[in-house]
Formats: sequence, structure tokens, C-alpha cells
Amino acid sequence: MTNPITMQAIQQDSHGSPEVLTQVVLARPTPAPGQILVAVRAAGVNPTDWKHRAAGLFLGRLPLVLGWDVSGVVEAVGFGVTLFKPGDEVFGMLPYPHGVGSHAEYVTGPARALAHKPTGIDHVQAGALPLAALTAYQAIVDTAAVHAGQRVLIHAAAGGVGHLAVQIAKSRGAYVIGTASAPKHDFIRSLGADEVIDYRSTDFRDAVQDVDMVLDPLSGDTRARSLEVLRPGGILVSLLPGADPDEAAKAAAREVRVETLLVEADHAGMNAVAGLVASGSLRAHIEAAFPLADAAKAHALGETGRTTGKIVLTVP
Repeated sequence: MTNPITMQAIQQDSHGSPEVLTQVVLARPTPAPGQILVAVRAAGVNPTDWKHRAAGLFLGRLPLVLGWDVSGVVEAVGFGVTLFKPGDEVFGMLPYPHGVGSHAEYVTGPARALAHKPTGIDHVQAGALPLAALTAYQAIVDTAAVHAGQRVLIHAAAGGVGHLAVQIAKSRGAYVIGTASAPKHDFIRSLGADEVIDYRSTDFRDAVQDVDMVLDPLSGDTRARSLEVLRPGGILVSLLPGADPDEAAKAAAREVRVETLLVEADHAGMNAVAGLVASGSLRAHIEAAFPLADAAKAHALGETGRTTGKIVLTVP
């Protein structure tokens, strides 16, 4: 029988390897004004989760319950909430980075960080989407304003953000080029990519030029080399900070823009993602789904760097 005032959660009391994640009993949260309480059914696991687990990243506080992605059922609403009622199925991303906590049976968050879950997908699909899909959408649509006929290069195109970015760029009418290892090429083409480059055997600078946008989740040398394939007026959107102190000068010399994006909670963006899902233009590939109690196994799998698509935790 469920205890009405407590919940199971995955918590860490220190930074380190996946083994620092333990299942604990915590007080069930209550929604503050403007918030909703969600009974979690599924929650994605993203690279930012294992980076925070290992080293804190933006959140140094401990103990910590990780998780920004959430799909579930509204349990209660706080004062002033009009968008949702108890019983509604919702999905979204908690405010990044400080609104963390979805790797638990219940979580609270601002009502406008979430949207109604599309009826055509289950909670595992919905729980996989928010952070990665919002990142791709905010990069391609909000930042780069990609439109039909433009050429878009997506690095790590089989990854969590990358495989969703391919689909979002195609939905905008773009010509999409992806980079990935050869075994993942058929998968990326199945998403709609027009070209795929094997980064292990080919320098992408030799295979593509005159690109309008590059989406780079990798940074480092990939970020620096990506400037060379942009046409004048093009834009590089990176998801990690750069290390080249001369980057701004190089970008100016090539007449291109460089932006570093940190994903934001976004009600309108989540509604746009829901619309793409409903139209059949967007779907998450699930590499694996683990029960909440096996969060450490999910983190260990993600850290191999060999997964395709998304990893999800499920809550019965």
C-alpha cells in the first residue's frame, strides 16, 4: 500500500561513480503556488545527470535527487494553476539546472514547465523527450531559425539530442547531414538524414561545405573545425563551452555566428514538441528502460558513450 506522505527516490550523498546512487524514502513534496505535483511514470536520463552525479557541475549541493525529464500524471495543483487538473497526463523538463528531482515517485515543478502529454505515445516515450528535444528545438528553431532549403550539419546524430535534432531539422524542410560511426548510419538515414559522414574515417571538413547551421554537442576540436564548414552568415550552436580563446576572431573573419546554448524550461517549446510528436514528425529512440531502483545501471550504460537515442527510468 502506498504511503500518502512519503515516496521512493534515487539520491546521492556524495559525488562519484554510479554506486553513489541509492534508493531512499523521502517526504512527498507538496506543490507551491504556481506548481503542480506529478506522479512520475517515466523520466529520462541524460548526460547532464551523470555529469552532475560524478562532479556536481552546476549543482554542488548534497544530498541530491537527479532528473529533469518527467512524464506522469498530475496528482495535485498549487494555488493559481489553471493549465492542468489532477488526473491530466503531462510531460516536460523541470527548470534547468536548479529545478532538478524527477528520479523519484513524485516531483513538483512550475506548471508552465510542462505540457499535456500527446495521447499517441506512452510515458516511456514522453519521458525520453523533454530535455533532449527542447535542446534541439531551442538550437534549431529559436536560435538558428532554420528554414526550408538550408543545410544543417548535426554532430553525434545518433545521440540523445542528435537523433531528435535530425527529425526537427527535417520537419523545417532542411537538408540534413549527420556525423556518426558507420554502424549507426542506417539508423540516422531512417530518421530522414540526407547524408551521413563516418567521423572515424572521414574529416567532415572534406565531405561538407557551405552549411547554414552546425549543431555541436561535442565541443573541443569538433567545435573548432566546425567553423570551417559554415557559409558566411551561418551559425554554430554548441551545447558545451569552447576552449579556443581566438574563436570570436575566427568567427568574425569568416562572417559566422557562434552561440553556446543552455536548455531552458519552456512551455511553448514543449507544446511545439508535442505538436511534432502528434504529427508523426518526432519520436524518441529508446536504447533501454530501467526501473527506478536500477538508476545506477542506467548511468553506467549512459557513460559508455555507445548508446543510441535515450535511456529512461520507469516508475510503476
